[in-house]
Amino acid sequence: MEFWVGVTDNKWYQFLSQLRPDEVNFWQPSGTPPFKREHNDVLPFLFKLRRPFNHIAGGGFFVKYSSYPLSMVWDIFGQKNGCASLDEFRALIQPLTNNRRSDGPVGCNVLTNPFFFDKGAWIADPPDWSSNIVRGKMYDSTIGAGQAIWRSVQERMMSQPFETATNDMLPLVAEPGEKYGMPVEVRPRLGQSSFRVLVTEAYHRRCAITGESTLMALEAAHIVPYSGEGGHDVRNGLLLRADFHRLFDAGLVSVTPELRVRVSQRIKEEWFNGKVYYRLDNEPLSVVPIHPSMRPDPNLLDWHYRNRFQA
Repeated sequence: MEFWVGVTDNKWYQFLSQLRPDEVNFWQPSGTPPFKREHNDVLPFLFKLRRPFNHIAGGGFFVKYSSYPLSMVWDIFGQKNGCASLDEFRALIQPLTNNRRSDGPVGCNVLTNPFFFDKGAWIADPPDWSSNIVRGKMYDSTIGAGQAIWRSVQERMMSQPFETATNDMLPLVAEPGEKYGMPVEVRPRLGQSSFRVLVTEAYHRRCAITGESTLMALEAAHIVPYSGEGGHDVRNGLLLRADFHRLFDAGLVSVTPELRVRVSQRIKEEWFNGKVYYRLDNEPLSVVPIHPSMRPDPNLLDWHYRNRFQA
């Protein structure tokens, strides 16, 4: 198994280690990913503090990289960016960019289930770590320095609470053995911010119903409300233009399991309007995720159509 050791800002770590959020944005001023992934497997991402600490002090689970305007990054993650306010966030990023634009692109490494070790449990720098490393380094948990690091992480993580799962699981213990016991397999839990990013990218930054691509006007909608039995799962999401999001939540718009749009007549009956919406009634979705695992769950769509749609 591979894992990434990322060079981490000390103040970012200190702020978040006190906040203890369910997810974090390991942001960077450039729009270039720190590493390339050819598949969508969850990747352990460890925090390697800068001088004077020079230790691995925790980590999280990398689920997605993307790039958004600075203001939108704050809107998505808020204090999970590692600071207290938008002004502080802007002050941190602008000196690091080339054009000093007020709302330029910010790279986002979305990490779920972050964990923070007590200072006494920090792990010393790997012996092969070079001071010239700016972003980080990929390791293999089965050989050399990577094996030593991962074993140290295992010892510290065995007491960490994680959600167990039956598929798409990540082994926290790289090698079964007498010292470490059997592998513990988990599936990191997505939070609201992770859900929003994953849904946005699954629909290629376009509204599922209209095809609208103005990023600031798009929102990640839950098919089954999160306040109910719905979860932050991409299959429980649709990327919708803001007005369609409100109509969907109100049951005035729905999507059938066959991925066709339905528009309620109550828009016309109660507000004497809705022509712009009715032309889309019974039309197929404009955008559908390419990968089957990202497409909306037909059972969840059926629930919304039967229980929320005001036919």
